[in-house]
Amino acid sequence: MTRVLPIGPRAFLVELADLDATLALFDALAADPVAGVAEIVPAARTLMVTTDPGVPADAALARAVLAREPAPGTAPAPRSAETVEIPVTYDGEDLAEVATLMGLTTDEVIAAHQAATWQVAFCGFAPGFAYMTCADARFDLPRRPAPRTRIPAGSVALAGRFCGIYPQASPGGWQLIGRTEVPMFDLTRDVPALLRPGVRARFVSGSARVHLVTVPDPAPVTGLRVVQTAFPILVQDAGRMGQAGQGVSASGALDLGALRRANRAVGNPAGEAALEITLGPVRLRAEVAMTLALTGAATARVGGRAQPVTFALDAGDEVTIDPPARGMRSYLAIRGGFDVAPVLGSCATDSLAQIGPAPLMAGDVLAPAGRAAGAVTDPGPGPDLPQAGAVLTLPVTLGPRTDWFDDATVQRFLAQEWTVTPQSSRVGIRLSGEALAREDARELPSEGTATGAIQVPHSGQPVLFLADHPLTGGYPVIATLHPAALDLAGQLPPGTRIRFAADAPFADIDPEASDVS
Repeated sequence: MTRVLPIGPRAFLVELADLDATLALFDALAADPVAGVAEIVPAARTLMVTTDPGVPADAALARAVLAREPAPGTAPAPRSAETVEIPVTYDGEDLAEVATLMGLTTDEVIAAHQAATWQVAFCGFAPGFAYMTCADARFDLPRRPAPRTRIPAGSVALAGRFCGIYPQASPGGWQLIGRTEVPMFDLTRDVPALLRPGVRARFVSGSARVHLVTVPDPAPVTGLRVVQTAFPILVQDAGRMGQAGQGVSASGALDLGALRRANRAVGNPAGEAALEITLGPVRLRAEVAMTLALTGAATARVGGRAQPVTFALDAGDEVTIDPPARGMRSYLAIRGGFDVAPVLGSCATDSLAQIGPAPLMAGDVLAPAGRAAGAVTDPGPGPDLPQAGAVLTLPVTLGPRTDWFDDATVQRFLAQEWTVTPQSSRVGIRLSGEALAREDARELPSEGTATGAIQVPHSGQPVLFLADHPLTGGYPVIATLHPAALDLAGQLPPGTRIRFAADAPFADIDPEASDVS
């Protein structure tokens, strides 16, 4: 049975019978695209469908997607013939446990792992993290009861009949059987992800030699110098789209409205890269004359005097940005843009994936690009921003996994106030309140997650995903924040209390009405 589950006004989830059915529909949509679909994120049993701006994720679009569904039993299209050999040192912490679960000795586990041909079904979780499957059903293994807080880069792991290799150090709940020194994601390659959908992998014992490259010291840079900052300053633009095949999410400015206002104020394209400043205090020094604009939470001072949104600096001038009384983030744009190189088509710094320009700290300098700029536009006033202790109501769409919770739990999720904790980041806002218990205790196969998804981990304390969230996740999403509320979410300081108001489920893609046999 195929179901269409709501995510929001521009996204829904198509749930299918199994991985083969999912990949078969994904292939069919690639061969015969549906107008208005911006991106499709495949996963173990689902496709997350996101639409172009202005295109609703409604019944008409859902019907068009389902009309491409092949007949039951249709095999996925033949994938890439490329095969990669990956040397592994089999010394993982969970190798003995895996052997027990499989009813084998550790040597037999290693032999079976090397005998199988593993094929990449989809990518997600982190850039370069590939979900690989094989024909050996013995590798259908559970995740660990409790995830580790840090798994080293290169760790080879198993869970749910998938094999994966962690491209960077990160938390994770898979069973570790070994490690490899082969980089899974390398921006110096033409295609950074080594393992992409369709690529086959064979594992062998051994290690790969790491080649060290000497990089000359960069030439001195003149521009806007960071003198003092409480938190790393990030370069952000409107984000990078279309990289789901490599497991890369969009990232970009948390408050896109503030970014666009700053750029309009200095005549730049609305999505131009600017500096995202968290709280404060920050002091910056101009080493050349420049025109800047600051929007969002804070205001600028030069020589002790408050500045308007747009202001000019001469060489040697210093600008101070104090901690704001409301909100969290400010955006500083320079006329003509900053001189930063795009990575995968964007200058956004993804804090989770570690893609994009390096965070700026005291002593760092960013040069102006000096590109031609257009007419300066009055950006108008920004919206009122929240302060710690305030109570806000944020609109959500229930789903796609609301049915993993009983009615009383869903009502408790909506009725109570949740507090934003200091552990929040660009990845997500961690909330504190009365824990939510799951009615369904099964493991959820990894599936695409949207920005704004409210995921409920085993702790029962929800996490509201922001721009740097993983592309896929394995915990149920009880609701998804409306896209129009994402800018406000990016400005919530710790201590803010929020309540969620659910709209009526999108009737056009009501899960019951959309069931097909």
